[in-house]
Amino acid sequence: MALFNAFLNSKQSGTAAENPPVASLARGPALGGATLRQTVVGLTYQGPQALWGGKVSGSAFFDFTGGTTQSVSHLLRLRTATIEIDWKNRAIMAGQDKPLFSPREPNSLAQVVLSPLTGSGNLWLWQPQVRFEQRVRLGDSTTFRAQTALSQTSEPSAAVPTQFAASLERARPALQGRFEISHRLDGERRFEFAPSFHTSATHVAATSVPSHLFSVDFFANPWKRLETTGFFFTGQNLAMFGVGGIRQGFTILGARRVIPVQSKGGWSQVTFHAHSRLTFNVFGGIHDDRNRDLTATGVARNQTGAANMFFRIAPNVLVVFEAAQTRTTYLGVGNRLNNHYDLALAYLF
Repeated sequence: MALFNAFLNSKQSGTAAENPPVASLARGPALGGATLRQTVVGLTYQGPQALWGGKVSGSAFFDFTGGTTQSVSHLLRLRTATIEIDWKNRAIMAGQDKPLFSPREPNSLAQVVLSPLTGSGNLWLWQPQVRFEQRVRLGDSTTFRAQTALSQTSEPSAAVPTQFAASLERARPALQGRFEISHRLDGERRFEFAPSFHTSATHVAATSVPSHLFSVDFFANPWKRLETTGFFFTGQNLAMFGVGGIRQGFTILGARRVIPVQSKGGWSQVTFHAHSRLTFNVFGGIHDDRNRDLTATGVARNQTGAANMFFRIAPNVLVVFEAAQTRTTYLGVGNRLNNHYDLALAYLF
């Protein structure tokens, strides 16, 4: 996908040049510009049969955000990469992908470098992992899918005081699981619902800080023109999934005195397919940390609402306009707002 974005941020965007996930405390000038850095290129491979009739596939996807915002410094950055063997009722995958418990995301071409609603309920980070999947048919139209994953966390995503930075283990193992029920009404309508979990531990300040999460995600299109999608969670010490957004996984009071931050939130989206060429999306999300677990300058809550219009001017050419507002609530300060407007032109190869 060759992707051109022209954007404008209001005065609470801070130093972010494109699409900031939180509104800045300090006011500054409105920022606007254009970029092709969100262009995505990828390779996919479908191989012959492997062990016991399994099919082998592989993929690798990149964008151009590995450098700076200067036009001469756009470097390839690895987004996701997978190697998978898929049998009739089970599959094994090794690679780098979103967390197992958070496979969905809103429809947006304004925010591609980061997943849409980063810091506002969409927990994600492309992580090295190994997955196993087992599928069971419960009838002609109903399928149960159980997935487990052994994943690597990225602990530096959390904000750590300088004096304790050396004590932080940069990566830790995590166990994740997801259990999905899907039911098809016909060839165009279906329902999907999946509870999930995550468990790991952060080692910092000479102690272990547990990270736990329970979540549910869903998809439903009871009418072929209307779709609803969403994801909701509750847990503690979730900074490792808030890249660029809320990084308040724990609060360090001293050596061996660390408080995990309790969090809840999620996001939802409604999609209306008005025409084969025209689609409307309205979505919003929130990340809410428990105030008493935070420092005096912490972010109590971060929420974003957005709407966009996808118009297909040719079979492989899209024009998308999106407007969004991020509302960040700081302890002891109050709300800060940032408006973001984006006009995107995408060519799909």
